[in-house]
Amino acid sequence: MGMELNRIIDHTLLKPEATYQEIEKLCREAEEYGFAAVCVNPVHVRQAAKLLAKTGIEVCTVIGFPLGAELPLIKAIQVREAIANGATEVDMVMNIGALKSGDYELVFRDIKTVVDAAAGQALTKVIIETCLLTDEEKVKACLLAKEAGAGFVKTSTGFNKGGATAADVALMRKTVGTAMGVKAAGGIRDRRTAEEMVRAGANRLGTSSGVA
Repeated sequence: MGMELNRIIDHTLLKPEATYQEIEKLCREAEEYGFAAVCVNPVHVRQAAKLLAKTGIEVCTVIGFPLGAELPLIKAIQVREAIANGATEVDMVMNIGALKSGDYELVFRDIKTVVDAAAGQALTKVIIETCLLTDEEKVKACLLAKEAGAGFVKTSTGFNKGGATAADVALMRKTVGTAMGVKAAGGIRDRRTAEEMVRAGANRLGTSSGVA
């Protein structure tokens, strides 16, 4: 997609049938194209970390993915295991149902538990799954993630009915200000869309099409 964009791309492979050979290819491409990170399922973290050792490329994994419906304790265990295996970034799915139910204390605790488990060892990004939320809920989710100390808010898992939109990215950026990162993910398949997300306020992009 171009070197400027490559530096903010999480080169992603989260399909359940991903093979060891495909993960190796993903990591080699990340090194060749200068991507910021690879994003893989927890079962592939150890392999990715070994392949990318000393390259400066981050190893990102997903927590509570793709539903966000695990208990906070389980998400924390996932984080600790991921870090032990070499993850340096974790993209967690928040408790979406709790947010839509107005149980903001649980949403905050869910995020804070992951942030605390990762503290000093991995960057935490919070997936809010924008396609399932109203604009008011998107704002509330971003504010809770910010209050809990997360490093980024992220639009989407890519496993639901909708992905990133420029309008959602702009709303998220307006809500969190410059103190947090905003990651756009889901449906970013070409340079034009990637650039649109950056203009809207994204400073990290999640895509499986970085080499396309």
